[in-house]
Amino acid sequence: MTTKELKLKSVEYRKKILQYIYQAKAGHTGGSLSCIDILNVLYNDVLNVNPENFKSALRDRYIQSKGHCVEALYVVLADKGFFPESALETLCQYKSYYIGHPTKKVNGVEQNTGALGHGLSMSCGNALAAKLDSVDYKVFTLLGDGELPEGSNWEAALSAAHYKLDNLCAIVDLNGLQITAPTKEVCNTEPLDKKFESFGWAVRIIDGNDIEALQEAFNTLPFEIGKPSVIIAQTVKGKGVSFMENNLKWHHGVPSPEQYQQAMEELTTVQESLLEVA
Repeated sequence: MTTKELKLKSVEYRKKILQYIYQAKAGHTGGSLSCIDILNVLYNDVLNVNPENFKSALRDRYIQSKGHCVEALYVVLADKGFFPESALETLCQYKSYYIGHPTKKVNGVEQNTGALGHGLSMSCGNALAAKLDSVDYKVFTLLGDGELPEGSNWEAALSAAHYKLDNLCAIVDLNGLQITAPTKEVCNTEPLDKKFESFGWAVRIIDGNDIEALQEAFNTLPFEIGKPSVIIAQTVKGKGVSFMENNLKWHHGVPSPEQYQQAMEELTTVQESLLEVA
């Protein structure tokens, strides 16, 4: 995809995230909107994974440690053909597989996640397996900044550097807010770049809602041979909808009919302006 096509795709994904959360009357709105540009670029420009090769040992792996923002993942997987989009009409309904955290019962999901802090450990295991088996696949994991105080993250960070897992890339969705307060107030992990560097990682800080910045970062992996890479993606919670941006209440807020209409109108305006650009 071209950069323009990816930007349009992000707007389309944001609309669908809001559509299905609105219909389900449940979901993690703000975080799904903050991370969707990352998933967009990964699945449409980076990952060697699709419905046809999903059982292949050679496929790339994506593990969403930030499991509560599963709506973003579901929307992308449906768009890539892992399951019919109509399945998302059952989001968060009784007996539906499309629940509020990733489950391997949904085609395209690598691991059950949502118990925060586990995704990086599982990703290290996958990356180490590739090294031991001399298989050339890459492993990506999306972490929320609110889950970083979990100790298992730092055990995994040590292990990844120790085993020189340069086939591993972690992305931190650094939107600065979690369920109760700003992350710096709940448990401050700054300076995050220095912490990862001290653990032996190669670090890149970017605007995580900038498609071109994401493309450039992913296209230069690994940042250093022999080191795992981490992209600290500075994002905006609720990105793309004016009244949701940087607003704590939208961690898992559901829009009213009036709010839903306003959000869709704002996104349509962005869509139209992108289409006008040559």
